[in-house]
Amino acid sequence: MRNFLLFIGLIIFASTGFGQELNANVYVDAEQTGQQNNQIFKTLEQQLTEFLNTRSWTDETYLNQERIDCNFTLIISSFDGTSFSGSLQVQSSRPAFNSSYNSPIYNYNDKQVAFEYKEFEPLVFNINQIESNLVALISYHAYTVIGLDAASFQENGGDTYFEIAKQIVNTASSGSYAGWKSTDGTQSRYRFNDAMVSNVYKEFQTAIYTYHRSAIDIMESDPKQAKQNIIQAIKTLKSINDRRPNSFVLRTFFDAKVDEIKSIFSSGPQVNTTVLKEALNRMAPTRRSAWGEIN
Repeated sequence: MRNFLLFIGLIIFASTGFGQELNANVYVDAEQTGQQNNQIFKTLEQQLTEFLNTRSWTDETYLNQERIDCNFTLIISSFDGTSFSGSLQVQSSRPAFNSSYNSPIYNYNDKQVAFEYKEFEPLVFNINQIESNLVALISYHAYTVIGLDAASFQENGGDTYFEIAKQIVNTASSGSYAGWKSTDGTQSRYRFNDAMVSNVYKEFQTAIYTYHRSAIDIMESDPKQAKQNIIQAIKTLKSINDRRPNSFVLRTFFDAKVDEIKSIFSSGPQVNTTVLKEALNRMAPTRRSAWGEIN
């Protein structure tokens, strides 16, 4: 779909503007510090917005309407001079074909956030020498957002971007900040990226593609078939869960998709949901109340 849109865009080049990859909204919440009115937080918010939206993250050309909608909410829990710590909530979505609906695709709560920042200091990304953990954090999630978006439009389309995110992990792991090493827990940036590039989770991108191109993108024209294709995508995810129960990557997927799946299967044409509900309850048991509303 994206290649098709690019082709159309080239035809009407003279009348169409080109944009960067991301359409990111950034919000810095410093209420927990008790200094939320400090100008440094507004400056940080503005600099991160510019960094995400004006940088060319890939070699691809994106039309303005193709830019990926995403939200970066940086919650600062402590602040002392140039030292900051807190969490980062990253969410992204992609449009459904022939519809005004945006389908959530990434919902990651990064709790291992700490960095040094001086007001107005340039945010410079160099994959071979990352001097700022803030830049590493934001860049890692930017490439993950781009990778998941690409995977939803083309089979294995996210490979290139997940590999770049892996380079960021490798480079940043030489520092002292948490989240970049295999020893930093089961819900780290390292763990999520490792799943994206590992053969153990190779079907994940297949499921992402099937779920979006063969289901979300035909929901308007053939909702019954779309539902059946979602069930197939969920069965593919279950094969991953059978090998790696309670994996972080699947929990993150369902954090993004729980409301959407519940909504899709709570109305419209009926399909047999027995296998679907069994798989969902096994993979995401904490969401049982939502799965119970599926008809």
